Amino acid sequence: MNISDNILRVRETICNSAVKSGRNPEDVLLIAVSKTYPAEDILKALQAGITDIGENKVQEMKEKIPQLPHNTRVHLIGHLQTNKVKAAVENACMIQSVDSVHLAKEISRCSVNMGKVTEVLLQVNIAQDEAKFGFAPEMVDEALGEISTMEGIKVKGFMTVPAIETDKEITRKYFRKMRSFFESFQGKKYSNVSMDCLSMGMSGDYDVAVEEGATMVRVGSLIFGARDYSK
Repeated sequence: MNISDNILRVRETICNSAVKSGRNPEDVLLIAVSKTYPAEDILKALQAGITDIGENKVQEMKEKIPQLPHNTRVHLIGHLQTNKVKAAVENACMIQSVDSVHLAKEISRCSVNMGKVTEVLLQVNIAQDEAKFGFAPEMVDEALGEISTMEGIKVKGFMTVPAIETDKEITRKYFRKMRSFFESFQGKKYSNVSMDCLSMGMSGDYDVAVEEGATMVRVGSLIFGARDYSK
């Protein structure tokens, strides 16, 4: 397995998918999801041009960051518990998994205490899947209105994680719905909100996500290889 070659293949797919849908490939950020992979693999990805890393767990993120170049951008993409918010705010360049007003309040409090502004995405459960975290779509407007008034937070857009489907056309339906939902908020005026980022798509469906408007895709196993969860 060659991480550099894998990244080239993923970037080529992103490029082809973007062009297919009339988009500029440079408008899509590739986030290499490094959960369970060692820092030495992340360093190989960075050497191959990756600038942004995704981690699912705060503790794993904390352990790896000291081993990475200081300018590495690490996104927290996994579910965040309120008792780990302080560490997340200290270490992440962006928290992509804000799924409640209560969590946003804690991020705001910790950010203000640290004298910083934390970029966040609101996680939207576009498929209304009970197994997934995220705001129900009909709750987002009210939640965003409240979160937009909080100090220490900058809402950059939305993230979604639809169920993994064997039929990509089912996934496409949710990505298309999510893009339409995202665009419906771009003309609304809130403080501390800029609807710039739509994070959707993983190793199994990132090509479809790009075709349907993702500005960020989160790809792990296609870059780093199969995960070993026994460690």
